[in-house]
Amino acid sequence: MSLGKRNKVSAEFSMSSLTDIIFLLLIFFMLTSSVIQIQDKVNLPESDSKTVAPQSTVVSVLENGRFKVDGKEVSDRLLAQRIEDRLQDVNDRSNFTVAIVTDQTTEFKYITRVMEAAGKLGVQAIIATQPTAE
Repeated sequence: MSLGKRNKVSAEFSMSSLTDIIFLLLIFFMLTSSVIQIQDKVNLPESDSKTVAPQSTVVSVLENGRFKVDGKEVSDRLLAQRIEDRLQDVNDRSNFTVAIVTDQTTEFKYITRVMEAAGKLGVQAIIATQPTAE
């Protein structure tokens, strides 16, 4: 009488480890992402873009050409200096991003001043938008 071993390979796959990994990734992205805190009441321009970039500082452009850097009002002449001051506080200068928060009715020449100041410092500038209403 021969006793043979059965060498069947199990075709089952355990999903429990996969769900653990997905859960850990979700927690990681929730902790590392940040949300722009808009303090002024503005009607953001609409966009269907899904670009998400980390912001290091928020520059609000008000409709009459005034600027606020992280909620503190600054003059046009001191705008670049305030952004540079914020840049000095950051360890990783390559990921420094200026988020521009402005109303739809604001003249574009004020927005370009912020973009030029960021460009002279060699940092990225993005415009905060709201999702397009469908």
